[in-house]
Amino acid sequence: MASDIDDSFVKQFESEVHIEYQRMGSRLRNTVRVKTNVKGESTTFQKIGNMTASTKARHGQVPLSNASHTPILCTLYDYYSGDFIDKLDELKIQHDERSTMSTNIAASLGRKSDDLLITAMDGLSQASASGTGAMTAAKIQEGFETLGEANVPMDDGMLYMPISPAGWVDLMGDDDFSSADYVGADRLPLPGAMTAKDWMGIMIFPHTGLSVAATVRSCPLYHKTAFGHASGAEVSLDVTWQGKEQAHLFVGSMSQGACEIDDNGGFLVKFTEN
Repeated sequence: MASDIDDSFVKQFESEVHIEYQRMGSRLRNTVRVKTNVKGESTTFQKIGNMTASTKARHGQVPLSNASHTPILCTLYDYYSGDFIDKLDELKIQHDERSTMSTNIAASLGRKSDDLLITAMDGLSQASASGTGAMTAAKIQEGFETLGEANVPMDDGMLYMPISPAGWVDLMGDDDFSSADYVGADRLPLPGAMTAKDWMGIMIFPHTGLSVAATVRSCPLYHKTAFGHASGAEVSLDVTWQGKEQAHLFVGSMSQGACEIDDNGGFLVKFTEN
């Protein structure tokens, strides 16, 4: 056996984990501001205040807005996910254990990426007046109106809203969301044919990891610039032979953090799941 066969094995495994992480890992990371290659245990996202336009006298000086600059701290934490594959166990199984392990590690790291963002989103101060009742188009419209009144951009394609599967099913029964009379025949959220829907300029998609208190589910509606996700170390893999355990140890790791940048840019839509 070639002496460098383990190197090839590790590189292939690491590649598989990266692919799985991108494909079925985090569903929220691409919906927020992202900063990579962070050096140190924290970084900042800049929040810049609004500017105003006004006239000036002939030959007068241009009026300055002196827009505020607020640094938002985002702390990074280290996360690990790993397990053993016993040397002799591999002789007794018929499935590809390496592929299974890469999928599990990637999924766990992806869930953690989303957990960080969901925790930040749960801190939003703007929320539904009531969390009773099923998910409805009217509840989303309440959030849409609130963001609009705060001058959050509504037509730039950067509004997102993950909802629980139960909320998605509720919306499927709401004519404002799912009837061709309201959204057109080409924009129907057909069962089995659509897993995300652009409605009122909001990209709405199911997510299984959103916070729930008792039976009240919180679904964040937010603009992309309202939250940040920082990465100091992207997903990496370490595969080592452990002599005492007579097994390969597979460890995935990453260093990431998430933060709220602008509280006015998000709204928690709450509803009761049956």
